[in-house]
Amino acid sequence: MKILYTPLMIVPAVSEADRARILEAAGPGSRFVEAREAARQQAEIPDTDVLFGRVPNDVYLRAKQLRYYHSIGAGVDAILTPELVESDVIVASEKGQVGVHLSEHAFALLLALTRGLHTAIRRNDWSLREPIRKEQRELFEQTMGIVGFGGTGRDVAQRALAFGMRVLAVDIEDVPGMSGVTLWKADRLNDLLAESDVVVIALPLTKATHHLFTRDLFRRMRRHALLINVTRGAIVYGDDLLTALDEGVIGGAGIDVTDPEPLPAGHRLWTHPRAIVTPHTAGGSPRRAGRAIDTFVENLGRLRTGKPLLAIIDKRKGY
Repeated sequence: MKILYTPLMIVPAVSEADRARILEAAGPGSRFVEAREAARQQAEIPDTDVLFGRVPNDVYLRAKQLRYYHSIGAGVDAILTPELVESDVIVASEKGQVGVHLSEHAFALLLALTRGLHTAIRRNDWSLREPIRKEQRELFEQTMGIVGFGGTGRDVAQRALAFGMRVLAVDIEDVPGMSGVTLWKADRLNDLLAESDVVVIALPLTKATHHLFTRDLFRRMRRHALLINVTRGAIVYGDDLLTALDEGVIGGAGIDVTDPEPLPAGHRLWTHPRAIVTPHTAGGSPRRAGRAIDTFVENLGRLRTGKPLLAIIDKRKGY
């Protein structure tokens, strides 16, 4: 078995110890090849059996015997080309493993808004003390609505419950419930928006979720409600979000992902008084690479023995 590893920001390197684990899981005679540059990737992929990383579609199209594509990154919207979707290649990812750092970042954004940090850090002015205190609010006994109840949504819910919040959630799939969470099917999204003081987007980006949040959904939210997004920027139509903030249709927004992305320098969202923006940094964690490698090692063993793989992607659904 030939394993091609393409380094990227999330897993920039694989240690010798981890390479040994990978080769042991893959079985006798396996090879581990690292290809950082596109030209090397093009040269190596034709006889590759397993890909660990990500490659552009023009590189993927050169693959002749690829069986398993383990994408580094939870979302796979960037790699699910028609050619890959229609192929027999198994795709897995970090699906279900990024909730810890994404949910912590979601609460960082939320608390920055509810405690007025977004205002205080922009203007070092003691006279802001009273205006900030007048706008501050508690999370305790407030209602959080979570849109998408997969791994990230569930981790957000755990933290919301710890803050003493009432938690609602919707999901299009028949996902397991959670104690303390009222879980509805996706057709009750409007009900969730109408009852929530905080709305957290925890969805993958698919054809169905692209620009899901537009003017119509913002108008269904409570006027003081805060919108938090740490998954994919294009789920929210950026122009409508800016208008909703300008007109006070919603109370504020904490976003780590934007539409467009990257958000241009000078864009008004960077300094909007009702918003806080981070430059797609919610995915950062010193433990993330290790988790990704552990799942990959486990799946290689499962691949050899015919057991079901972890974090499998339904290529047609996009998650």
